[in-house]
Amino acid sequence: MFVQDEDAATPLEPRVAAAVVDVLVYVVVLNLFVEYFPQVLTETFTLSLLTAVLLKGVLEVVVAAKNRVKARLRAASTLSGKVIAAVLLWVVLFGSKFLVLEAVDLVFGDSVSLGGFFSVTLLILALLLSRAAVQRLLHSHRLRE
Repeated sequence: MFVQDEDAATPLEPRVAAAVVDVLVYVVVLNLFVEYFPQVLTETFTLSLLTAVLLKGVLEVVVAAKNRVKARLRAASTLSGKVIAAVLLWVVLFGSKFLVLEAVDLVFGDSVSLGGFFSVTLLILALLLSRAAVQRLLHSHRLRE
């Protein structure tokens, strides 16, 4: 007779489940880029999985920084405050690509390459759009239940 462990029935916290789903989406998107973009390389699937985890962390920091700057832009009451916040937003969005490239290079060296600025920009857009699409799909599924 099979006895189920009570702890096994405990559902995952929604934020943890969402983070796991994000990483799985990132692995799929990253490996599609490896397959179709010659400048994007990972030596092994394990490295692509670890790269997806790293990308999840870095992009969470970038999105949080972007949201803070956007809030600052909305809250700015003077023209100079709005200009400074807009420039800061541009720096965060533009600089995030270099942050991703440097983080991957620092952690994985030559074992992983995301190409250059344009390929990593396209990759980040694909990651964020795929993540949003999957979250929307899961959210609409939960609403129907």
